[in-house]
Amino acid sequence: MKKKEVLTVLLLFFLAGGIIKAQNNNADLKLSLKEAQEYALKNNKMIKSAKFTVLTSQKDVWTAISSGLPQVSAGATLTDNLKLGVFVLTMNGVTTAITMGMTYNLPVAVQASMPLFSASYYVGIETTKLAQKMAESNLQSSEIDTRQAVASAYYLILISEESLRILKENLSNLQETLKSTRAMYSSGLAEATDVDQMASNVTMMQNSFSILQSNIEINYNLLRFQLGVKFDSKIILTETIEDVVKDINIEALLSQNLITAANIQYDLVDKQEKMSALDLKAQKAQVLPTLSGIYATSTSGMGMKMSELKWYPSSYLGLNLSVPIFASGQRYSTIQKAKINLEKARNIKEMVADQLQMQDKQLRYNLGNANIQYKSQKDNVDVSKRVYASMENKYKQGMASSLELIQSNGLYLQAENNYVSALMNLLQTKLALDKLLNNM
Repeated sequence: MKKKEVLTVLLLFFLAGGIIKAQNNNADLKLSLKEAQEYALKNNKMIKSAKFTVLTSQKDVWTAISSGLPQVSAGATLTDNLKLGVFVLTMNGVTTAITMGMTYNLPVAVQASMPLFSASYYVGIETTKLAQKMAESNLQSSEIDTRQAVASAYYLILISEESLRILKENLSNLQETLKSTRAMYSSGLAEATDVDQMASNVTMMQNSFSILQSNIEINYNLLRFQLGVKFDSKIILTETIEDVVKDINIEALLSQNLITAANIQYDLVDKQEKMSALDLKAQKAQVLPTLSGIYATSTSGMGMKMSELKWYPSSYLGLNLSVPIFASGQRYSTIQKAKINLEKARNIKEMVADQLQMQDKQLRYNLGNANIQYKSQKDNVDVSKRVYASMENKYKQGMASSLELIQSNGLYLQAENNYVSALMNLLQTKLALDKLLNNM
């Protein structure tokens, strides 16, 4: 194959690759609720930050452990004594000046040290390990919050789109009614005010339709933020509001008992109490002695010329004991402060446990009430829809005024709005109880 043909084939290959990549980047993101939550756990920026914190805490554990392992250092110093020092001696009344040292001095030393006993060291390791567990719990908390936020945004979009569908259907009916009213007016069977009222109602409905469309896009942006995708990404929700409602099992949820220890907020304050206990332990460790071992070996090269250095080795092994004796009451006050912080952490832990019990009772009540309201509003929609259909039929037969039809339509739309609000309240209340019961 000729060189020009080879270049052409390579160029087409890379262009094709670029086109495929661009298509993949612009591909629609089709997600069920569970898929959206899992996608967010991988791409949400807050989750990523929490994961980085976990990685950092893992390195902190090794840093704490390594501080108690042997530490070895080496060093060398080359000295050129430009003018040697003089040492003066007087013996039997005779003073003699003696030149001391060599022109060149090159000591090379290696020193190793290791703590043999240090209470602070062991407490420090415990503390960093607990800090790692706290970072992991914070990551879990962020994941739960993200799952809840994604579900809330997902529900909001589905309900908003359901409201848009209802509004669109109603708008279509009103436009047909307006068309019929104009025809009736042309035939002398309706008044001009009927046409004006109906046209005004259609205009108001169109404005509401446009506003709701804009709100839906805002809701999609909220979901995009939680998913960690660009704001121009196309997202398609594969579940409908009917699918979501079908999966709701109020009785099963209400029969589930709260396990306080399994709640992530309780877990965090429990670990904070343990961290305060370790802090007290660390402060008490400051009054204990520390013991470390030291070994050093060195050799010194000395001579009048660099090429004539003579080497003199030396080494030593030793123990270093440090015993705290007096700190002007500073350590005592620090220990007392740590004790107070521990009592405070225990009090917060008890308070959170009480709050969780209170939330459990309140959310169960709210869910039961929300379920009753949802069923009531759903029945009310059916009634209002039948009344509106009957009034519309009467209007076409000339048995009802345009004002009565508009009022009936307004009541029907209000019933739909109440139903949608009740449904959203049911979903949000269920979501809150799921989070409390660690079902996220």
